[in-house]
Amino acid sequence: MAKLNSFIKIEGTLDNLTFYKGRAGYLVKTKGGVSASRIKNDPSFARTRENGSEFGHAATSGKQLRRAILDLLTDAKDDLVTARLTQTMARVQKTDTTSPRGERTVAIGLTTPEGRNELNGFNFNADAILSAVLLTDFNLNTATGEVNIPDFVPAQNLSGPEGATHVSFTAGFLNMDFSTDIKDLQVSPVQNMPINNTNTPIVLTPASVPTGAGNQLYFLKVAFYQQVNGIQYALNNGAYNALQLIALL
Repeated sequence: MAKLNSFIKIEGTLDNLTFYKGRAGYLVKTKGGVSASRIKNDPSFARTRENGSEFGHAATSGKQLRRAILDLLTDAKDDLVTARLTQTMARVQKTDTTSPRGERTVAIGLTTPEGRNELNGFNFNADAILSAVLLTDFNLNTATGEVNIPDFVPAQNLSGPEGATHVSFTAGFLNMDFSTDIKDLQVSPVQNMPINNTNTPIVLTPASVPTGAGNQLYFLKVAFYQQVNGIQYALNNGAYNALQLIALL
């Protein structure tokens, strides 16, 4: 590494030299690293290629799931959800014990109890974990996707953000085939209510049972609002909303 003393200050790569600004001023170093061609073809980099292939597949599988539930996810996610979900999918992938290294898949991993356990319970907003927001139990009918809370008192059974006056609940029932990317999401009508001491039973029934093959995934979303002059506004663009994958078959 050398320091650039020229009055011309540049940043970038020229021939085999890389110019950049560091804490000590403008610096220059020779371009290094292994060429992409060698990584792609050299037998000594076989493990690197396998790891890269599986990481790419885990990232794609996470993207498939996020896109499949976009209607629920848009206002109930944190900034690191993509990275967190990719890491989770990579763990699911490792439960595929039938495919060669470098070709293990999330779809096969999810056929195993171990693989399903890795993904089940995933919270899409790490800043609003469902169990910390909803302070009571709920029931799930896996045949219909219906979620219900027979006795629910919002002011007592929620831990919501300051300023929230109303809360909404939504259930989602997704059929997802990760090997083909064929999916069908059915969502319940939104149940909205003021945050008060009134006992308000919650019943969330998706429009229908989703079609297709693959896995059945069930979601529960809790979203908070502040009502001003009869209009409900999302708090901090949904930063306090919870969305969890509550069951996976």
